[in-house]
Amino acid sequence: MSLQLPDVVETYFDISSGGDLSQLASCFCTDATVFDENKTHDGLAAIEAWQHEVRQAFAFEVEPLQALQGEGKLTVNTRLTGNFPGSPVQLNQVFRLENGRILSLEIIPC
Repeated sequence: MSLQLPDVVETYFDISSGGDLSQLASCFCTDATVFDENKTHDGLAAIEAWQHEVRQAFAFEVEPLQALQGEGKLTVNTRLTGNFPGSPVQLNQVFRLENGRILSLEIIPC
């Protein structure tokens, strides 16, 4: 990656692009939330299940394009390319971090 992102965010993008799902626990707080495709996934177990489900349905890679930090959050504009309808798409991934881990992630279309 050419952007300077926090290590935990880089690790998350590596996992999202086909990396080792067992590393999710090191990225997210136990009480973290993820909002994606109009669904909220609460807690580490739900986030792990969400990632497994996405992996079963599609193969894709995430490319961070630019990042903006402000108001306690990090917004990363990304391009997802894969075997899903409408590929490629651009999404904003909005992270809130706490103690070096992801507390919340909101994935929204650009």
